[in-house]
Amino acid sequence: MRKYSVLPHRLLQPHTAFHVPRQELPPRVGLDDPAESVMTDFRKVTAFTIDPDVSVDTAARVMRRRKVHLLLVVDVDNEMLGLITSNDLIGEKTLQCISARGIARADALVRDIMTAQDRLEVISMDDVAHANVGHVVATLKATGRRHAAVVDEDAAGRQVLRGLFAASQLERQLGEAVSTPEIANTFAEISVALK
Repeated sequence: MRKYSVLPHRLLQPHTAFHVPRQELPPRVGLDDPAESVMTDFRKVTAFTIDPDVSVDTAARVMRRRKVHLLLVVDVDNEMLGLITSNDLIGEKTLQCISARGIARADALVRDIMTAQDRLEVISMDDVAHANVGHVVATLKATGRRHAAVVDEDAAGRQVLRGLFAASQLERQLGEAVSTPEIANTFAEISVALK
């Protein structure tokens, strides 16, 4: 160790930020470009997660800080329990939870309004590999969703969340709006919408 000198060091300055991994995406795409060109790939960027037992207000702060509209809800082993979107936080789900349970908004938890894992529909990475941006847009419009999850499989054949498609990212890269009207998919959602 005698040949190694101590590196110069100093105190950290106030207001210091930190680097985060970035996926380089093409600035503009067309409907015929590969679907992968608009997918947030979790092999290249960090997926932002949240615990199911934190408040919805904390989830909203995390989304604002991270500049995202979706968080993966995970357990202590980082296994998917579901997801929560910014629309969930400002929409009917939160209001219904507060009303049904007779609680203040500050007491509503992520687990109360997240979309649970057993209700999440996913797209296979094998299908994405052969698809174009137009297929992604058509899928989001048909399902009435602002996000679509993509999975591949590990060596044991278990699903692994590979990435996400987000309408907001598609809009930036296409240079046009991707309208995805919310579609009620269950009888409970339809009955709530009719009230």
